[in-house]
Amino acid sequence: MSSIQQSVDVNVPIHTAYNQWTQFESFPEFMEGVASVTQVGDRRTDWVVQIAGVRREFEAEITEQHPDERVAWRSVDTPRQAGVVTFHRLGDATTRVTLQMDYDPEGFLEKAADALQLVRMRVKGDLERFKTFIESRGGETGAWRGEVPGPHQRGDTGGSGTGGSGTGYDIGEPAPPQSVNPEYPPQSPLPPPGTGPVPPHDTPGPLI
Repeated sequence: MSSIQQSVDVNVPIHTAYNQWTQFESFPEFMEGVASVTQVGDRRTDWVVQIAGVRREFEAEITEQHPDERVAWRSVDTPRQAGVVTFHRLGDATTRVTLQMDYDPEGFLEKAADALQLVRMRVKGDLERFKTFIESRGGETGAWRGEVPGPHQRGDTGGSGTGGSGTGYDIGEPAPPQSVNPEYPPQSPLPPPGTGPVPPHDTPGPLI
């Protein structure tokens, strides 16, 4: 199992950064190697990606979501991966976006790419491209402000129900991926997401 943690500060309000992240079908516009993302339900998305030159298709399940705070997900099958994106308010027009992810490289090429830190560099580049994407637009392309309670909040292990009290799509656009399990991610030095303050951007944080 490999782990990644990367952050980027974006010059937009926290709700703008969060709203844009819920638009999964826009991910190919700033995520390298993501060919397509298709929303197939409130909590499911189909992904087509290129990993070290290998085409992969997988389904991701949204496991937890709280507006302006966090979006978490896990893959339903292989390739195994799970992660969480948190949003931290630095100011009225500045937000820190932090991505934490665990994944299992498959096959020689993927394991070699992981050993060379290529995957980590790709994630860092994706966050930088997200920053450019949202700042250049000045606003989100859509929003999904629904809630998806985590397993620890639902009192079960995840299930397949929709859960939450979502308000639906604000601008007719798709929704996002979510949390892994009650123990994921591990403790972080960051305060709870949403409102600040947070440590300086160059403060190192633990990997997952």
